[in-house]
Amino acid sequence: MEQNNKAADDEGVSFRIMKLEDIPDIMVIEHDAFTLPWTETSFRNELTNNLFARYIVMESHGKPIGYAGMWTIVDEAHITNVAILEAYRGRKLGERLLDELMKTAVQLGMDRMTLEVRVSNSIAQRLYGKKGFKSVGLRKSYYSDNHEDAMIMWVDLPQYKEYGSREGSV
Repeated sequence: MEQNNKAADDEGVSFRIMKLEDIPDIMVIEHDAFTLPWTETSFRNELTNNLFARYIVMESHGKPIGYAGMWTIVDEAHITNVAILEAYRGRKLGERLLDELMKTAVQLGMDRMTLEVRVSNSIAQRLYGKKGFKSVGLRKSYYSDNHEDAMIMWVDLPQYKEYGSREGSV
């Protein structure tokens, strides 16, 4: 896995591995995207203490505009976060960020991927469905802010195996 993907497209979007120095920018994205944002301490712990954690940053012209993370355990990846600044939403950048996270999971030898998503978040559910994720159940009262249920979704990653040989991935 490359440390940094300097090759940016015509929109100036590139991907790289998250570093501790990114946390202030990630906190801005986190608070912009979520009603229950993670803390700076949570991200610091993920990057320094969690051997299963993998996080990537999406940049536009060198400025972090999104990030995604997962835990890789044996052959399964559990998505922890996918977030993009509101000003950059609606441009299919979330799809590109998810693609990059899925490519990274394949490169790390993962066969399946899972996540939880708010039952009210139809936009995210459509994106995940487009990428092959299927709903397999609910986690009742999963979110502590309003006790909303979470939809559990899974995807098999073999169809993404061709990503493992592509250039320019994280």
